[in-house]
Amino acid sequence: MFNGIIPLSSDTESQPTDEMREAIASAVVGDEQQGNDPTVNLLQERVADLLGKEAALWLPGGTMCNFIATKVHTQPADAIIAESMAHIIRAESGGVAISSGILIEPIKTERGIFSADQLREAIDRITTVPVPYGQPCGMIAIEQTHNLSGGSVWSLEELKAVHDVATELEIPLHMDGARLLNACIAHGVSAASIGALVDTVWIDFTKGLGAPIGAVLAGSKEFIAKARRMKHVFGGAMRQAGIAAAGCIYALDNHVDRLADDHENARALAQGLSNIDGIRVLNPQPESNMVFFNVHGMGHDNKSFVEALKKQNIKIGGVGSSIRAVTHLDVTAEDIQQTIETIRTLR
Repeated sequence: MFNGIIPLSSDTESQPTDEMREAIASAVVGDEQQGNDPTVNLLQERVADLLGKEAALWLPGGTMCNFIATKVHTQPADAIIAESMAHIIRAESGGVAISSGILIEPIKTERGIFSADQLREAIDRITTVPVPYGQPCGMIAIEQTHNLSGGSVWSLEELKAVHDVATELEIPLHMDGARLLNACIAHGVSAASIGALVDTVWIDFTKGLGAPIGAVLAGSKEFIAKARRMKHVFGGAMRQAGIAAAGCIYALDNHVDRLADDHENARALAQGLSNIDGIRVLNPQPESNMVFFNVHGMGHDNKSFVEALKKQNIKIGGVGSSIRAVTHLDVTAEDIQQTIETIRTLR
């Protein structure tokens, strides 16, 4: 499917397998907008149960999940808190500013995971300003795993500390769980144990799970009822969406445990790159399926390095001052070794 190209630029490049395509082709469908698509309804039930939530809602993609959660949890002119390199800040085109009329108060961290003390400090920055200058904090957003911090994983202990502050202050805690199942595999914990520590959470099926379309947002019945209305407001309702939801169900049944292979491949890549002169691996012990590194010592800038690999049929991407490699179900252990050996020859 990749015509001999090794696709390492993102796990969003993962392709549906032949078996997933068969499941998609044979899906039983109905009118999703009216709540009558049996395959979508089954997926929603499966995800709600998986995450330990009362209800769930199928959506076209993860960014819409964040938009809808922010809209439901906040009022215009509220602030939300997120880590400074979080997806909701860096990769969603500022959409929540338009859709919800809010500001984001960032917390700068070393690995994308903030402490309870850092959270309290951020809340104080926006709420203790004298009236009428301050802002209410309408939502706290966390990202699992944290993409731009090398796929770092929130442990249950780290999450519990933030959960306790949010609960004490009665601020909704929302999880961008695009790669939550990677976190489950990495730490050997259940998705429900993570879901129990947040008010709302979503998982994406178009990354390591390999489905072509879809994300599912979960929370209380009351929250999902409000979210369903916002889904219509944002144009996210579909018709016979079961053809896409079937791919997601297939992924739940077949592609979760194999995420461990992606993590192993990431570790192998990090180790191999660490042994090449001129390369500095920024996360030499990857927590999930991402490896960040820089090539300045090789005499390359990001652009020339990416172009040189492209000529060798290896697709990889620059992120800021670094290079990011992402493993997924279309990257094999043999691909990793070929990538390491190819990079070793670049001068």
